[in-house]
Formats: sequence, structure tokens, C-alpha cells
Amino acid sequence: MTAADPVLQEADARAPGLYELFEGIVARGEGFPQLPPLQPEEYDAMWGHATVVVVATVDDRLAGAYYLKPNGPGLAAHIANAGYMVAPEHRGRGIGRRLVEDSIERARQAGFDAIQFNFVFERNPARRLYEALGWTVVGRIPGALPDQDALVYWRAV
Repeated sequence: MTAADPVLQEADARAPGLYELFEGIVARGEGFPQLPPLQPEEYDAMWGHATVVVVATVDDRLAGAYYLKPNGPGLAAHIANAGYMVAPEHRGRGIGRRLVEDSIERARQAGFDAIQFNFVFERNPARRLYEALGWTVVGRIPGALPDQDALVYWRAV
């Protein structure tokens, strides 16, 4: 492994830098539905109740992360929901792909049989990656944002 290769490991939602990374992504409108300024309870609702949180580090610096959690309670709990983020300075280096691929395996290990994304912005550049790794659009939310629709993606694990 070279110094530029990300190291992935399970972490806690309170891991150093996670809140700040998510806060920056929300502030820039880069793929999550929260509005700035991010409130701690909004972060906790997404990251604090996750089944799995994984961080990616490069040279011991936080480069990205993802969470897996049940998409819903009861009968919906066998389907995971996931959210991914990569720090701006680490984008375009394959870290997002590593996180998504890792989440597929960990979802399977955690007992999920599918992963669903409930709200992917229509112009989100990560869509190409999701589709290349087997996700399909199973729904469209017209006018979810003022200037674009949101998509619902699903794939078996």
C-alpha cells in the first residue's frame, strides 16, 4: 500500500472530523438534503444511529466516510440506507469508489440484503459510480429541489 491509498476502518459517529466534514458538505450543497447551517441533531439522525460507520484516511487524515443503517423499521429493516462523503481535497482519487464497494460487503456482513438511496440529486456526479456498481433508479421525486428532481436508487448486496 502506498501513502496515497486510503485506509478504511469502522469508527464511531463521533470520530474526529466527521461532523466538520459533513457540515462542510451540507454548507456547499453537495449531495445531502439538509440545509445550512447544520444542526447537531440533524447530523446525529443520519450518522449517530448508524449500524456501521466507516472512515477512510490518507496519511492519517480523514479523507471520507460512509454510514449504513436500516432504511426503515420493522419490515423495511432488511434494506440498508447509506450515505457517503469524500473531502474535497481527496476527490477524484478513487476514494468514493472504495467506500461504496466496501459498503456493499459490509452491508452483506451486517445482514442487509439490499442498499437503497432515498434522495440522490439528479445532477449528483456520483450517479455514474452508483450505476456502474449496479444500482438502478427505482423512483423519481419530481421537483424535490427547486431546480432538479431527486432519484431513488436500489441494488441487492
